[in-house]
Amino acid sequence: MHPRTIFHLDMDAFFVSVEELDDPSLKGKPVVVGGRPNERGVVSAASYAARKFGVHSAMPLRRAYQLCPQAIFIPGRPERYRHYSQRVYEVLGDFSPQVEMVSIDEAYLDLTGSKRLLGPPLAAAGRLHDLVKTRTNLPCSIGVGTSRLIAKISSDLAKPNGILWVQPGSEAAFLAPLDVGRIPGVGKVTQKGLRDFGIQRIEQLADLEPQFLEEKLGKMGLALAGKARGLDSGAWFEGAIGDHEQAKSVSHETTFGKDTRDAKLLDATLAKLTQLVGRRLREYRLYGNTIQLKLRYSDFSTITRARTLEEATQLDTVILDNVRELFRRNWDTSRAVRLLGVHVGQLQQIEGQLPLIEMVRHKKWSRALQAADRLRDRFGEQAVGLAAAMGHGRRERVHENPASLPGRGGDSSEPRE
Repeated sequence: MHPRTIFHLDMDAFFVSVEELDDPSLKGKPVVVGGRPNERGVVSAASYAARKFGVHSAMPLRRAYQLCPQAIFIPGRPERYRHYSQRVYEVLGDFSPQVEMVSIDEAYLDLTGSKRLLGPPLAAAGRLHDLVKTRTNLPCSIGVGTSRLIAKISSDLAKPNGILWVQPGSEAAFLAPLDVGRIPGVGKVTQKGLRDFGIQRIEQLADLEPQFLEEKLGKMGLALAGKARGLDSGAWFEGAIGDHEQAKSVSHETTFGKDTRDAKLLDATLAKLTQLVGRRLREYRLYGNTIQLKLRYSDFSTITRARTLEEATQLDTVILDNVRELFRRNWDTSRAVRLLGVHVGQLQQIEGQLPLIEMVRHKKWSRALQAADRLRDRFGEQAVGLAAAMGHGRRERVHENPASLPGRGGDSSEPRE
């Protein structure tokens, strides 16, 4: 039986690399994608020249400017990045039938048993690396291992523009000296908790009994016990490559550049957020029963309000009617709003049964919105939308979970009823 051969391909500074394709003068310079330096928001991507100054993704833009004021700040172009993400996906699909895009710029491939066709893992990785570069003009790094976890960690260590293969049987030795923060899913809070137990390196984590970790950290601790041994354990890596777990909820939110009490702007923003949520529901072919509003004021106090529908929906119009009502009932008009969010939960794949007259109306709206989705696929998110969303003053943030992730939701040219 062949050992598993898993590739993790990660595009290098993806958004920056795309910008450099269109403007070669940016190459070699500190570049930050995500917004202007005086805006609220976070860094979506930073060039390697900017990273030398300590700039990294998810850092507040204003902090990035403090560290590297000479950087070139770019708001970003989500439609352009999705275009290149699709091109990368097409390359991967030609290389292996088992591909899963897990974000706009990274993917897993299962190449188990492909040695006769593609050669040894390292040679196959070299071929794929060259193929991506030739067909997209973009750099990438590839990690190869017997699990998704090993492949992901090795691709990170291979950056930039490299390949790293962890051979079967050497997983423990490979992981042993690495900081526990290298484990996907281990954030700062978990790192601090582990360091409180004197655990800094993965080998120290691997020496602990799974029962001890479960007692201290619950299910996460049990998953960490497996990950420390190079295994795909826990929710982060459940399921086979290419199998998509049904989403539990879909949401979008935005932070205003300046806190506002402008009722028209707030309503238009709710409409725009609803439009994004509805698009993703249709992309995943899901219907939701619960509509939730998230409202944050200038002092960071936050409220959430929800209502449950009699029939599940994926229609922007239905979602917007309900979220508007929640907003009207809960907004203190004397207070400026910092953030708005729209959330749809209790998802299912089969829509509820509607009365005949309502079903006819539902079908008409459904077809119209699907047509709008196809126009957005072709021309970008701003191409068409609800009239109520006009003037929302909100551009799509490049760090948001994008619509139309390659390989998800089927062919957008097909009716989604």
